[in-house]
Amino acid sequence: MTSKQVRALVTGGSGDLGSAICTVLANQGMHVIVHANSGFARAEAVVDAIRSTGGSAEPIAFDLCDADATRAALDGLLASEPISVLVHNAGIHDDTPMAGMSDEQWRKVIDVSLHGFFRVTQPLLLPMARQRRGRIIAISSVAAVIGNRGQTNYAAAKAGLHGAVKSLAREMASRGITANVVAPGVIAGKLSDATFSPEQIRQMVPMARAGKPEEVAALVAFLASDAAGYVSGQIIGVNGGMG
Repeated sequence: MTSKQVRALVTGGSGDLGSAICTVLANQGMHVIVHANSGFARAEAVVDAIRSTGGSAEPIAFDLCDADATRAALDGLLASEPISVLVHNAGIHDDTPMAGMSDEQWRKVIDVSLHGFFRVTQPLLLPMARQRRGRIIAISSVAAVIGNRGQTNYAAAKAGLHGAVKSLAREMASRGITANVVAPGVIAGKLSDATFSPEQIRQMVPMARAGKPEEVAALVAFLASDAAGYVSGQIIGVNGGMG
């Protein structure tokens, strides 16, 4: 990593979508910090793949549900240089109709996506403001826009990001910091492959196919770039026309 290289932190960077985002940011010349919770070996694999093609990356593991652990990890990262790009991609599912949903199912899904967003974003804001440049990108879901059966907890968590990001965009605009939401639809990967059959996808998605992780990552890369300096407070879908 060079002293002038932009540093990007991607939470949940070891999964199908997260790894695609990490790869495209590294291809743009950023030093990518690949976050994982328990899957540190997967984060290391993403880092190895990036380095094998000449990119710059490092893995890190901490639990977004643990405020103290998150703060300690971020303090360590910020001790050397600011982080200029944050992609909050971490999130979990625990689907069931709300009539049968437990308090724990409700809380833990919201804790990772929404509370985790606060814990990982808040410490980065003043360092970004001092350098008058920052990009904050939250990964949401089409479920937050149109709803989805069995996902009241997930939709609530992701919809909460929309309000937080729109407000944050207003707060930080004068400091050269943008904040946006990317809301994917059905994206190919382990989770969607296990959840939806090809026929279900054809019925759900006007484009009659699942999206590719790289198609979401391409939008994230644009929002993280200098070219997107006047794009802020937006919720942008990548969903094949679902909503």
